[in-house]
Amino acid sequence: MKKLIASTALVAVAAAGLAGTATIASADNHGDVSACLITKTDTNPFFVKMREGASAAAEELGIELSSFAGRIDGDHETQVAAIETCIANGASGILLTASDTSSIVPAVQQARDAGILVIALDTPLEPIDAADMTFATDNFLAGELIGQWAAAALGDDAANARIAMLDLAVSQPTVGVLRDQGFLQGFGIDLGDPNRWGDEDDPRIVGNEVTAGNEEGGRRAMESLLAVDPTINVVYTINEPAAAGAYEALRAIGRQDDVLIVSVDGGCPGVQNVAEGVIGATSQQYPLLMASLGIEAIAAWAADGTAPEATEGKDFFDTGVALVTDNPVDGVDSIDTAEGMARCWG
Repeated sequence: MKKLIASTALVAVAAAGLAGTATIASADNHGDVSACLITKTDTNPFFVKMREGASAAAEELGIELSSFAGRIDGDHETQVAAIETCIANGASGILLTASDTSSIVPAVQQARDAGILVIALDTPLEPIDAADMTFATDNFLAGELIGQWAAAALGDDAANARIAMLDLAVSQPTVGVLRDQGFLQGFGIDLGDPNRWGDEDDPRIVGNEVTAGNEEGGRRAMESLLAVDPTINVVYTINEPAAAGAYEALRAIGRQDDVLIVSVDGGCPGVQNVAEGVIGATSQQYPLLMASLGIEAIAAWAADGTAPEATEGKDFFDTGVALVTDNPVDGVDSIDTAEGMARCWG
């Protein structure tokens, strides 16, 4: 089976076993250098792994790290307050996964005006250059891979698919738009405005519902779309918790075995769900790497003003993605769940 890894640095990080649990880490290598990590929540395993990566890198480099998080996904006000705290405390850099990718921009600009390096993790801001750099999965590619896999797995039946789109939030943060649009393009569906979801006119799309990226939201969204069309046979989900909820809704009506569910994340529970057939394929991303490299970038910025650079040909730093499935298809590179479990998080 072929392997798809976009960042060679990933192998080195995985081999080193970088991990940590502290939210405040300090030493004396960089003197008074401090950094902030601001995530959407502090409970989602994806953001827990970010905190581990950032904490371990900060401890190694002697940087004081303060971690903040919204109370729930979408808690914009708490993130703004965290940025203001980081500015007041004289942080050298901020790592941010924004809940509202456009409304957060004025607060980010205040931080940059104060000389603070701001790096968006996972979720690009709107516009993307509102941050100094974005360290992220290629979320469009992540969606495209699961779309290509689903179309190939269905074969000729893809022409008559009935597709449920389980998205993130009505505010359409960039990460949700990119994954949604990538999936549709990968499946072979013409996009409307690629900067938003829900405006396509392909009759195979039953509809879009939002999930808040959690299991309960995924279940409710799936139930709503099944009420519209009980013959749905393909389900795109923004992440693996939403996929788990969609599966429960399908199981409640006895359809769990005849619907393809695809997702994005690559957390250990999600990869296990691929192994057990709950999810057909998922695109695995690497949050620990995003955060650890972000701390390294802040250290370089504090040392001599060196700013991080984007991956060649892209407007962000690509931290890699791999399709995980035990049912590979021709023309779509993938890894199996054994390898996915070796690389997973959460």
